[in-house]
Amino acid sequence: MKRKFFSLMLMAVAAMSVSAQNVQLHYDFGRNIYSNEEAGRQKVTLTLEQFKADKWGSWFYFVDLDLNRKETMAAYAEISREINIGKQGFAAHFEYDGGLSSSPYVGSYQQAALLGGAWNGHSSDFSKTYGVQLMYKRFFKNLHDTHAYNSFQLTGVWGLNFAQKKCTFSGFIDFWRGEKDNGHGQLVILSEPQFWYNVTDNLSLGSEVEISNNFIYNADPTSSKTFFINPTLAVKWNF
Repeated sequence: MKRKFFSLMLMAVAAMSVSAQNVQLHYDFGRNIYSNEEAGRQKVTLTLEQFKADKWGSWFYFVDLDLNRKETMAAYAEISREINIGKQGFAAHFEYDGGLSSSPYVGSYQQAALLGGAWNGHSSDFSKTYGVQLMYKRFFKNLHDTHAYNSFQLTGVWGLNFAQKKCTFSGFIDFWRGEKDNGHGQLVILSEPQFWYNVTDNLSLGSEVEISNNFIYNADPTSSKTFFINPTLAVKWNF
């Protein structure tokens, strides 16, 4: 699995329209901070994400492209569907995650399918939005020496508009059961809070900080580090 961008602020947009789309360009400082452990980490990521609401619920997807000077290093995507249940913010959540990488350490990201429930909410003026998802997660065997196994995932997402909508603080946090190379389970944590200064209705400047434990492949065989903080500088265009 690669990084994920998930802004619940799209729920606020959905209250006024049925579709929202943006493209983000991130310059990542992780390789500068962890020169050994993340020696092969990308420096630039291009992300396209879209949210679309309809009378049954909503669709959401994103695609990440990790870039360097010579090639597209990796492509990772997630697509999800939510079907509303009643009028209290509850929904059924279906999701697929997967992608490819040119890295000899990865090759292809282990595919996963998720099924569960979601609860979404917002303030009266939609300046605050939030959601919780609890899902069964099934990992499938990929091209490397991995195997299929059952898991779970707990996700929280949030969004906050303030300073007369000139600033946005949004992000998510994931908890899921992963597996070590020896087959033993481990708790994986991934969070990516984002801060944006909205220059215009279309253009935003900001940063994302990827905070993780047991998520990033450590390329340094002499290091046992599992916790990483990787900040970016970013620009976003809202269509």
